[in-house]
Amino acid sequence: MMEASEKWKKQYPGAVVGVLVIRGAENPAGHPALDAQAARIETELREKYSAAGKQALKASPVIAAYESYYKAFRKTYHVTAQLESVIWKGRGIPSVSSMVKAMFMAELSNMLLTAGHDLGKVTLPLSLDIGSAGETYAALGGAEKDVKEGDMRISDASGIISSIIGGPDQRTSISSQTRDLLFTVYAPPGIGEALVRSHLAEIERLVKMAAPRAVAEPVETCSAE
Repeated sequence: MMEASEKWKKQYPGAVVGVLVIRGAENPAGHPALDAQAARIETELREKYSAAGKQALKASPVIAAYESYYKAFRKTYHVTAQLESVIWKGRGIPSVSSMVKAMFMAELSNMLLTAGHDLGKVTLPLSLDIGSAGETYAALGGAEKDVKEGDMRISDASGIISSIIGGPDQRTSISSQTRDLLFTVYAPPGIGEALVRSHLAEIERLVKMAAPRAVAEPVETCSAE
């Protein structure tokens, strides 16, 4: 389903990217079981970090790995800010469609950067590479994004569908009509394949709370060893 370039392997030894396909999933606007689980995740995060402080959160090996990657592009890991908002500002996980919410829940719980796509809008196979000067794509919301040179990015036969710094694209975004899903996880060096697989298994479990008849295909990973 996805092939990694030699450039990516050489640029980011130890990095892993995982792919999960789930077919036949309904995507309701909301679901009580997901809402209850989201509340539990919020409570667990607050209990774990609220008293310990922001430095304890940033000391997490997963957060530290992403912050190191983002720092090379003069950026900060946006999931860190989302976690801080939930833990210390009392905000909840966003109320979005069930399939997107399932992804957000796992992303905050496990802290791994994830992109969700409508598989029906994707032209396989996927290609994992690093960005080059002059590459652009329409990011989520429609704004044209310049791909950062050297940033990890995934493309299909029609163009780029996500990059770490730029986020997911608009063309393959999940909608209320989406039934077949593609989730990708970017893990920079320092995280490893086991956490990527565990994270994707968590997404599958959460998706099936709202769509119990959905069928997941085996997870695929690309590793830069």
